[in-house]
Amino acid sequence: MGKAAHSPAPQPIDDLGGWLAAFTQPTVLVELLVLSACVALAWGIVVLLSRALSAHDERSILFGRRAVDGVLFPMVLLCLGYLARAVLDLWSTVAVFKVVIPVLVALVVIRIGVKVLRIAFQEARWARSLEHTISWVVWLAMVLWVSGLLPVVLNELDQITWKVGGSTLSVRTMIEGAVTACAVLIIALWISSVLEARLLRSATGGELSLRKAVSNATRALLMFVGLILALSTVGIDLTALSVLGGAVGVGIGMGLQKLTANYISGFVILAERSMRIGDCVRVDGFEGFITQINARYTVVRSQTGRESIVPNELLITSRVENLSLADSRVSQTTSVSVGYTSDVDLVMQLLLAAALTQERVLRDPAPAANLTNFGADGLELTLVYWIDDIENGPGNLKSLVNLAILKALREHGIEIPYPQRVLHTR
Repeated sequence: MGKAAHSPAPQPIDDLGGWLAAFTQPTVLVELLVLSACVALAWGIVVLLSRALSAHDERSILFGRRAVDGVLFPMVLLCLGYLARAVLDLWSTVAVFKVVIPVLVALVVIRIGVKVLRIAFQEARWARSLEHTISWVVWLAMVLWVSGLLPVVLNELDQITWKVGGSTLSVRTMIEGAVTACAVLIIALWISSVLEARLLRSATGGELSLRKAVSNATRALLMFVGLILALSTVGIDLTALSVLGGAVGVGIGMGLQKLTANYISGFVILAERSMRIGDCVRVDGFEGFITQINARYTVVRSQTGRESIVPNELLITSRVENLSLADSRVSQTTSVSVGYTSDVDLVMQLLLAAALTQERVLRDPAPAANLTNFGADGLELTLVYWIDDIENGPGNLKSLVNLAILKALREHGIEIPYPQRVLHTR
């Protein structure tokens, strides 16, 4: 209607004076109000989605522990900012949103990179330095973008070229290729972390081991595909890598036989499920519980807290005792000697009663007491009982059973004879 007569035509804001003039316009207040409304609306959308999806895990990339911690909040705010800018451009020149949009883009890029790296490489020390590097580079690019210097800098970098083989490379091409490679690898890590979280959710025992293997294989495949795509964007001829692949194959075949055998053995263990996380095993004289099954080695932790790193090839080629492979029940025995004049039936009843006083001792199969030997000093009886929670420790339970046996024998006056020897003299 009268908009063209009263609204000034949009003018480019390229110099400092133009920026100052634009930010002193009355429309800046309107932009700030619209920006505040966009922030409130984005926060409300993220809160509703997090409640609907019950996503309050700090390891979540999209949501995080709070509504503004994840990637979703700046992404929603960026979309709302673009929409608001498009609407405001219809009737006046925008100034605030020309700064807000680059800042939000930089925030989204930094948030994605940092969150993915923290989840993919939790224990890596270099990940923290890489996070700071990503932040500084992105904020620098944002400043160049807002100030209008980014095209000038890119054009200057495009003039610095050198010839590599049959192709000509420039600094700009290398930078763009590196940025593309980082973006592809971060996306690949993001997808693999999402798949890993879904695969490992509510998984235990052998299922956990198998899902962990699938997760590691998926991540390696995605990283490989991402690397190939990144090299293609830089302009590197991938056919030249066939020679390198052949050399690597020869190196693996000649010098890395043990390493390759360990990796292959790891996948065989995870595929066959002959050993699972949580199983109690005895290998090479070391007994403990499996805590990790990695591609190259398996970690076995004993009851004393010691950990043994066992190469996977050893688990395939040597004899391994798995105490909880098909059945978690394990038998324990304890022996005691009584005098020859003792009531054997009463002693056997006392042994069974002493075992049943412990809640960890199974009732099915029931404990059994047997007269096993006529010793030189007395009658030897053996008590056999079963448990199904060996992870809680077998030694402490055996001690409790022995104490109960000793107490019962003393209460009934049954003698545990001392060793006796007869000496003949001439």
